[in-house]
Amino acid sequence: MKKTILSLGFLLSLVPVGAQQLLPAPQEVQWQQGSFSLNQPFRLENMPAQSPLAAWAQEVRTGKAGGKKCARIVRLEEWTDAPSLEAYELRVGRDTLLVRAASRAAERWAVATLRQLSDGGKEGVRACRVVDFPQWAWRGAMLDVSRHFFPMSFLRKQVDVLAQYKFNRLHLHLTDAAGWRMEIKKYPRLTQFAAWRTDSTWKQWWHGDRQYVEEGTAGAYGGYYTQEELRQLVAYAAERGITIIPEIEMPAHSEEVLTAYPELSCTHEPYKQADFCPGNEQVYAFLEDVLTEVMDVFPSTFIHVGGDEAAKASWPDCPKCQARMQQEGIEKVDGLQTYLIQRMGRFLKSKGRRLLGWDEIIDGGLGEGTAVMVWRGVDNGAKAADHGYEVIMAPGKYCYLDGYQDAPNTQPEAIGGYTTLEQTYSFNPTEGMTAEQRAHVKGVQGNLWTEYIPTQEHVEYMLYPRLLAIAEIGWNGTAKKDYAEFRQRALTHTNRLRKSGVNAFDLANEVGNRKEFYQTMPHKAVGATVTFHHAYSPYYAGSGDNTLTDGRGGGWNYGDSRWLGFIGGETPLDLTLDLGSVQSISEIATDFYQSGGAWIWYPSAFTISVSTDGQTFRDIYTNGTPIDKQAVSNTAWWTWRGTTEARYIRLQGKCSEPGGWIFVDEIVVK
Repeated sequence: MKKTILSLGFLLSLVPVGAQQLLPAPQEVQWQQGSFSLNQPFRLENMPAQSPLAAWAQEVRTGKAGGKKCARIVRLEEWTDAPSLEAYELRVGRDTLLVRAASRAAERWAVATLRQLSDGGKEGVRACRVVDFPQWAWRGAMLDVSRHFFPMSFLRKQVDVLAQYKFNRLHLHLTDAAGWRMEIKKYPRLTQFAAWRTDSTWKQWWHGDRQYVEEGTAGAYGGYYTQEELRQLVAYAAERGITIIPEIEMPAHSEEVLTAYPELSCTHEPYKQADFCPGNEQVYAFLEDVLTEVMDVFPSTFIHVGGDEAAKASWPDCPKCQARMQQEGIEKVDGLQTYLIQRMGRFLKSKGRRLLGWDEIIDGGLGEGTAVMVWRGVDNGAKAADHGYEVIMAPGKYCYLDGYQDAPNTQPEAIGGYTTLEQTYSFNPTEGMTAEQRAHVKGVQGNLWTEYIPTQEHVEYMLYPRLLAIAEIGWNGTAKKDYAEFRQRALTHTNRLRKSGVNAFDLANEVGNRKEFYQTMPHKAVGATVTFHHAYSPYYAGSGDNTLTDGRGGGWNYGDSRWLGFIGGETPLDLTLDLGSVQSISEIATDFYQSGGAWIWYPSAFTISVSTDGQTFRDIYTNGTPIDKQAVSNTAWWTWRGTTEARYIRLQGKCSEPGGWIFVDEIVVK
């Protein structure tokens, strides 16, 4: 009888709970009766030296080894016509466990699946046929080791976890203002001085005096990896199918470098600059020297050069920058960043490598072979594809794992925002793209920035299980989405991780979103016309002009289309509601969001005024709070109660911190 390969989602409903354990889900699976016992004799067949399958079989074998005549076998075969170099097939029966693999990498992924099927080897391997290959070639995770430093043993532990879930890239953010983390022999001050700071937490240091100190100073916090340690990590990861991607930031996020070597900045003053001077030829000598040592340690094709968030503050007034612009025919100062990135791209290409950078590098003509890692929004993925670049999708809305994953008042402090497992799982890397644009997308990545994550335990808490959703998307794709089914598998694996010593978030006891997010709030201002005397930001536009009067509450995610963000000007929040007629009013309540890590604060001054004719207003309520840069994510209703008659209600709010935001949700009028 012909056997049909069925989809995992359908079959999970037909098999016992014990079989509902594979993550990421295979492309195709068929469950069968029985299992391949590991406590009965079996022999290995067709196993090359250092075979991952042979190593697994020896590890999980609980019975005696079978002799040459033993009928029970574990066999490896080459899959010559596989759909992908990472493709494998499993055929597991009572007497035979066959793996067909297109490559050594594919064999590793087959073993990862066998580990999940055998659950440590206690019950044997469930009989099945699996045909499997990845949707995306790049399945990555990024860890920021600059803001907080983590030991090599911890990095190896994460490599082991990533390999279980078929990740094949580990991106290390090695340099940033908070500390330089890689030994560079030609520039010893990078590790003697720029790798050490006065405060153990980034938050204390960043909001303090931001001083660096000499290695060995009493109370100094920091550290770095020697080149030999990094080579060992590269080899360790490679044995598990993972390529380490190094990131060396340029031209921005370089305060630590420019304090250790101030001559590389525009002003030559320590503690004054964040951006390299693109007009200074010494900068290119330095960067090429650094990248040469980086390439000597990391064999990865791609070298990440950052390229994000350059303030360019001194470039317009720097004589060397202006001379460079004239020499190169650069019309705008932004072109200096393009020039620097282009030049580094040519250098890397001359060494047989390829440049990878954050999506700020899109603008301008970059060299062939450049790849773009998208973080600012999915639209930038299409834009990068239109330029012909290869694209790695890691937009913050879905793939940044430094925000709260549950109600903030139940969680350790995070940078802000609200990115749940469900939110991450909902990510579709190519949504809205044309077929031509989709062809440029090479993969997905989850990123963990560690400004507010000082410990190893906290890192794991933030990574897992949300990184499992990235694994699912990267391997299985997005053709079918069933969060309820995925969550059940994620629960199983979260529990396994916790039992194995990984401090994963307790998904089983998830609290969930704000109650306001699920409620409708009938009140007198629902549907009222809103006049914005200062426009809300197009980046945080909620659901448009009716966001504040639609009767829907906002959640913990200030980017969830329920909140409006206001920034700039003396009074960034300035709007008037028109109720349509004069009415009796007893309450006006405004919902505000605060998160110091995201530069969102309650208003430092806030006024509610009312009018019957729209011309003459009188103040009925004032409030305000000092800016608290240490503020954790929270919300508050600021409420006036009393008795008045009004048709028009004007709200005005100020933020005394330059660059600070005010976020508002519903304005409830009763």
